[in-house]
Amino acid sequence: MNQDILNEIQNQDYSKISETIEKYLIDKIEKTHANGVILGLSGGIDSAVLAYICKNNLKEKTIAIIMPDTEITPKSETEDAMKMISLTGIEYKLIDINPIVKEYSMYLEPNEKAKGNLRARVRTNILYYYANAKNYLVLGSSDKSEFMIGYFTKHGDGASDITPIISLYKLQVRGIAKYLGIPDNIISKKSSPHLWKDHEAENELGISYEEIDSVLYCMDKKKLSVEDTEKITMIEKSKIQKIQELILKSEHKRLGAQKPDIN
Repeated sequence: MNQDILNEIQNQDYSKISETIEKYLIDKIEKTHANGVILGLSGGIDSAVLAYICKNNLKEKTIAIIMPDTEITPKSETEDAMKMISLTGIEYKLIDINPIVKEYSMYLEPNEKAKGNLRARVRTNILYYYANAKNYLVLGSSDKSEFMIGYFTKHGDGASDITPIISLYKLQVRGIAKYLGIPDNIISKKSSPHLWKDHEAENELGISYEEIDSVLYCMDKKKLSVEDTEKITMIEKSKIQKIQELILKSEHKRLGAQKPDIN
């Protein structure tokens, strides 16, 4: 892998980025006449960044919902989420979604992958319930890396009113997390949506975020070909093609509902 490319991705003005996002959120709340913002807080880096950005000038207008499924979510994840609450001081609610998922499962045929995505959709339903009740906007925690390769649940964690960090690659999310002072254990832990037991993003994808970001940066930002990307990043062609395939297969997840072209 080419360290120069990784440095190019990571060397950003995180102070300016953080300030831009915060101002954007304040502006959106004012323009939509919302009372505040609401986010799902998982204990992972993406939602932690959102919580930290909101803690200064939006603390009184932010609610975080922590929604483990106690059957499969590691206890350490909930503890990390609670640590974020302690460090930011934002209002929160803790809701175990396991009884809801079990109730759904009583009426559905078994499918573990579909059940995992159901967990994501249950969490989104809860966020929108409170957003509706309190006139809040839902913050999405998708970053650019996961959005581009479709690593999110359609109408689940991919659903939101505002996506504050969707322009940041995962490596840049780590960079802004360091700037914001988020604890190292949150920054360095392996990413996981915890849709089923022992669920880890890089294991499921078969590619590291360093590889994903390097390829996306070269092909999307620099507009390089597969061959040039392979040469510059020193990442094997099969992985580059796999990332391309993930982007192509997940296109429907990034688009709204499609319609036929009828005159």
